[in-house]
Amino acid sequence: MQYVTPDLCDAYPELVQVVEPMFSNFGGRDSFGGQIVTVKCFEDNSLVKSQADEPGQGKVLVVDGGGSLRRALLGDMIAEKAAKNGWEGMVIYGCVRDVDVLAQTDLGVQALASHPMKTDKRGIGDLNVPLTFAGVTFRPGEYVYADNNGIIVSPQALKMPE
Repeated sequence: MQYVTPDLCDAYPELVQVVEPMFSNFGGRDSFGGQIVTVKCFEDNSLVKSQADEPGQGKVLVVDGGGSLRRALLGDMIAEKAAKNGWEGMVIYGCVRDVDVLAQTDLGVQALASHPMKTDKRGIGDLNVPLTFAGVTFRPGEYVYADNNGIIVSPQALKMPE
């Protein structure tokens, strides 16, 4: 499904919240959207990895990495696993790595920046808790849509206008 966030904003101005413009597109999908699943972690991508192993059809993993620019929360192996398991995409308030491979992977990926260093795996983090960053609160079960124009959040699923 192709989403165009300006068109969704025009069609649903009373529903959508716009995420502050600080994210860049790193994935193989230019646009993606779906139901929010959240992970809160800091420089530890254990939960990102375990969620990528789960079925993700119609879902987007939103990861609050505390905005850390010191470690990458997503790399090529986890992204490929997520794509295989049907995830629509990931929004990462933090860094990614293996960007040339991510760009070829059938997964939407929006993140702050790239960083070559992986995280530690300590099993620390929270799953499906409300996350607030970039001026928006991401709640599990709500919806997120992203493209090269930006990222928006809605309490309900949105349909592209005709």
